[in-house]
Amino acid sequence: MTATTRKTTKHKLLPNAFMARAIELSIENVRSGGGPFAAVVVRDGKIIAEGVNSVTTENDPTAHAEVMAIRAACKKLGIFELTGCEIYTSCEPCPMCLGALYWARPVCVFFANQAADAAKFGFDDAFIYSEIQLAHADRKIPMIQMMRKEALAAFRAWKQHPTKLRY
Repeated sequence: MTATTRKTTKHKLLPNAFMARAIELSIENVRSGGGPFAAVVVRDGKIIAEGVNSVTTENDPTAHAEVMAIRAACKKLGIFELTGCEIYTSCEPCPMCLGALYWARPVCVFFANQAADAAKFGFDDAFIYSEIQLAHADRKIPMIQMMRKEALAAFRAWKQHPTKLRY
């Protein structure tokens, strides 16, 4: 048995209460006028934060459930990484949330619905993955680089800063 298999098996023995809570939150959020997504952050067997999709209710395109849960958990814990935490989300994370999850560094992420399920209901993120593969100028929203030489000054300043926190 590999370490990955042991980790997964260990989690299968836990009650489904955390995922059930994420699903319950996603349904409640729809009833409240939000999107059908929710996430729960768990540490040491306890829920420490929850988040729901608030894109339309907050007028914020980054207010996805996973991002909201990560923000709440980090604020509550007073840290910028979720080391030692698990995240339960009602749907497979979109590209933005996937990036946020990797930056947050939880132990693992559990998801219920697949991206293909979300796509059937109009939440199709496949185009973002295809856009990433394109040259900057060929994307639907052209990405135009400018002033790189000047902008490198910020990286040099960060490198030389004596009390920088790596993340």
